[in-house]
Amino acid sequence: MSKSSTTTYKTDLEIANCSEMKKIDMIAHSIGLTEDEYDQYGKYKAKISLGVLEKNKQTEDGKLILVTAINPTPAGEGKSTVTVGLADAFGQIGEKAVIAMREPSLGPVMGIKGGACGGGYAQVLPMDDINLHFTGDLHAITAANNALAALIDNHLQQGNELGIDPRRIVWKRVVDLNDRALRKVMIGLGGPMQGVPREDGFDITVASEIMAILCLAENISDLRNRLSRIVIGYTYGKEPVTVAQLGAEGALTLLLKDAIMPNLVQTIEHTPAIIHGGPFANIAHGCNSVIATKTALKLGDYVVTEAGFGADLGAEKFLHIKSRSAGLKPDAVVIVATIRALKMHGGVPKDELTKEDPEALKRGFANLLKHCENIASFGLPFVVALNRFVSDHESELRTFAELCSAHVIDYALTEVWEKGGAGGVELAKRVKQIIKANENHFDYLYDVSDSIESKIRTIATKLYGAADVEFLPKAKKQLAEMESNGWDHLPVCMAKTQYSLSDDPKKLGRPEAFTISVRELKPSIGAGFIVALTGDVMTMPGLPKKPAALNMDVSEDGKAVGLF
Repeated sequence: MSKSSTTTYKTDLEIANCSEMKKIDMIAHSIGLTEDEYDQYGKYKAKISLGVLEKNKQTEDGKLILVTAINPTPAGEGKSTVTVGLADAFGQIGEKAVIAMREPSLGPVMGIKGGACGGGYAQVLPMDDINLHFTGDLHAITAANNALAALIDNHLQQGNELGIDPRRIVWKRVVDLNDRALRKVMIGLGGPMQGVPREDGFDITVASEIMAILCLAENISDLRNRLSRIVIGYTYGKEPVTVAQLGAEGALTLLLKDAIMPNLVQTIEHTPAIIHGGPFANIAHGCNSVIATKTALKLGDYVVTEAGFGADLGAEKFLHIKSRSAGLKPDAVVIVATIRALKMHGGVPKDELTKEDPEALKRGFANLLKHCENIASFGLPFVVALNRFVSDHESELRTFAELCSAHVIDYALTEVWEKGGAGGVELAKRVKQIIKANENHFDYLYDVSDSIESKIRTIATKLYGAADVEFLPKAKKQLAEMESNGWDHLPVCMAKTQYSLSDDPKKLGRPEAFTISVRELKPSIGAGFIVALTGDVMTMPGLPKKPAALNMDVSEDGKAVGLF
């Protein structure tokens, strides 16, 4: 985003409302889809048939570009905006590009973000539909998650044939809103006919294992198999209980039969965008669906995808979890940064970011440098996208260029918020060049055969820069349980604050000599990873003092108001 405090610009929603969309059948046909290969959801949205992947299995994949960023700040980085703008920029230079992005969650949209479709003239449309109910995917995931919860409690009520210990049920209910009051609840109160009383809780929908499963499944059969492996709790003998033992995988798959189909929309410049799935990156694996990414790779010469939050979270999980599971290999990585955010990492308060301060930029540059080192450690070529704001001072831009030169970092000034694809042409050309150079030596930083503790220590020390990892008593006990159940061969999904390389959101920049505290381990056996909860990260966010929802409304002619 490139707005300043002294110049009046249209809002993202105003820009979106002034943009002329093409009918979705035109977008579908532009990437070679026939009428039998997509289902329209109104004029401007469609779902792509799963058969498209099978039909094109012999087609050579396009080039996969992963967009990530520095640790996010309230100053804004614009990762989604750069993702959209870069794909549009490929179109500007005559290349066929397709976007693969995540679906927004209502929780953050109505909480602090107000929208998640890019910004300015680098947006996916229709942004109001996408940000709200879209094609109902998240509602289907909510329904499937809560259907399983209801079946578990009904099993208890009807005699508990499996001997499930109500105190050891780990499956929670979900809702796609930030609602801290639901983190801990009591259910089954009111007498024998109302169920078995027990403690329960809610997560946000995008933290549900079913969301992760939908995004990692290769097809309907894989979806069903993964759902069957979900561990819902433990017996009185402390043996794990799965969905397969309840016999519920068929019903859950049925509820998700449409949600598993990826969604097709477009950008302001009519670049095809496949938006599908949206697991949180601070508490889940933070990537759009494997099906969406693989479909895009068959339909475009360049596929621009993104992973949530900074490279320490979304990109690490894309590379260690999604890429490993789906057999993907990114051809290049883009790391998004802004002068404003780097100054904030350098200690400047948000209300003083428009003041000229090259020294603060130098201090904050350490955060970007760490993320560059991390991507390089995977053997991947990268370029930094400096997402320009009009409030950036020339002295700061010169300082940034000098710092990149001193550290031999390739970067491109990017102005896609203000100029759309035209503002990302330099970036697109640089990405093409580094892909053509073919200096890609991608490899993982740990082997799945390593112990869970070893995998966590590798991520914490090599990627976060931690001096040590502390396993709290509960986590220590769970390490032994994971190993005894044969789950120690799975990748690790770190649940950590997005705001810092550490597990303390107040430690900005590039903190040193810190310890990562692992408080709990959760098995996501259906998804295929172990979640390690660190610090105070929550699986159900709360609302801020003044939620974005307070500025939202709808006009008399049915148009959204205040949606960023």
